Amino acid sequence: MRGGHVGFVVIFILLATAGNLSGEFAGDYSKLSGIIIPGFASTQLRAWSILDCPYSPLDFNPLDLVWLDTTKLLSAVNCWLKCMMLDPYNQTDHNECKSRPDSGLSAITELDPGYITGPLSSVWKEWIKWCIEFGIEANAIIAVPYDWRLSPSKLEERDLYFHKLKLTFETALKLRGGPSIVFAHSLGNNVFRYFLEWLKLEIAPKEYGRWLDDHIHAYFAVGAPLLGAIETVKATLSGSTFGLPVSEGTARLMFNTFGSSIWMLPFSKYCTTDNVYRRYFSGGNRKYHHAYHCDEHELKSKYSGWPTNIINIEVPSNRGNEVYPSVVETPQTNLSGKECGFPTQLSFSAREVSDGTFFKAIKNYDPDSERLFHLLKNYTMFCHLKFRSYHDDPILNPLTPWERPPLKNIFCIYGVDSKTEVGYYFAPSGKPYPDNWIITDVIYEIEGSLYSRSGNLVEGNPGATSGDETVPYHSLSWCKNWLGPKVNITRTPQVGRSESEKLYLTLCL
Repeated sequence: MRGGHVGFVVIFILLATAGNLSGEFAGDYSKLSGIIIPGFASTQLRAWSILDCPYSPLDFNPLDLVWLDTTKLLSAVNCWLKCMMLDPYNQTDHNECKSRPDSGLSAITELDPGYITGPLSSVWKEWIKWCIEFGIEANAIIAVPYDWRLSPSKLEERDLYFHKLKLTFETALKLRGGPSIVFAHSLGNNVFRYFLEWLKLEIAPKEYGRWLDDHIHAYFAVGAPLLGAIETVKATLSGSTFGLPVSEGTARLMFNTFGSSIWMLPFSKYCTTDNVYRRYFSGGNRKYHHAYHCDEHELKSKYSGWPTNIINIEVPSNRGNEVYPSVVETPQTNLSGKECGFPTQLSFSAREVSDGTFFKAIKNYDPDSERLFHLLKNYTMFCHLKFRSYHDDPILNPLTPWERPPLKNIFCIYGVDSKTEVGYYFAPSGKPYPDNWIITDVIYEIEGSLYSRSGNLVEGNPGATSGDETVPYHSLSWCKNWLGPKVNITRTPQVGRSESEKLYLTLCL
């Protein structure tokens, strides 16, 4: 959620009147701790290698800042990419450079500290400063940074992240004498969801609820992409620079090596997997297959419950002398131009994106599609390194709807009424990979209506309002389904915006 940190003021106003929270916490509220789980690209990464950069006076040495050091990015972009990119199939580091997440609050305050770059890359700094002014003790705010490039299963396998997170909650309870309040932003909400499912396999079923009651008093989901984020598709196909001084093709090349690149893909709220919990056995040859199924609403729904199709893409109707093989396998496809040799436009819903249908359909036209399909569907062993795909993850398939966590107090905070992307039109650019696709049109949701980039009204299934510029309202507001018949919704305009670009912050209790 862009510019959403002003909304955090609402959180501590609530905490100041925390007696209104349910759960009958009988202790001293000053004993509560705050645990911050940052979002995508919101943790500093530091080098853990020595890398000599030819033709540049700047090299990478252990503990040098990688994400984000714009000076080295500008002067030695190829070296910088080596420290950022991962092996696209097994998520291991580049053979010349590796990076690891920094620790502590400093890892999430400013990504690129400096007189000019600091304010431009500030993430949590102002919020933490406000906490200090409010009188919050130094040991009451705990950051739990993570390597946001990794898939959830790899986070645990390589870094034991979820084991460490469990110890963080237990340490906070012992240190301050009370449970913690979880503040998760963006992808951090997906991380927290995976942790709750992972915890079920670490604690006896009878103790699971008690552990949550003892260690977590409230959960604040801030800008949570609960049903995915559309901009993930754009980053995957054409690249998203995150405001960095790099080309979109370079950004795409880097982003698509991350295991987390599809963690926030949009998916259907009507499709789930079997609710079966299995132990993570170490046997390399064992495979897990979770039955992925959709209910009748998915079959009746035109766009998987979203405002419109996520992707509309043009592909050549012929490939050499053979007809494109995936066209006949793709449902609801417009083949009107095929006989004349015109490009064929294929449309894909959220389900068809998240279940791999889209990536399979363009495999002959995009070199990244095979890798992305591999991340979604396949379980492999590579050089004795296990990698579990999203749909075969034994802990959780993250590309399925999230049921209400079994926590006493949950607050959803998200922006609304901003122009937000909900669909794209892609076409071949005529350029080589990674610049082989261009966006020819964008569908936006704007306060309950759908418009194209040129301003034309578009038919579809718009929501009651629009999202926060980054995540559509359909995904942000999914948490309303957690709250039962009684939902307390508070809307407040964000400070510092003109009337023409006002962003309302919505709080659901």
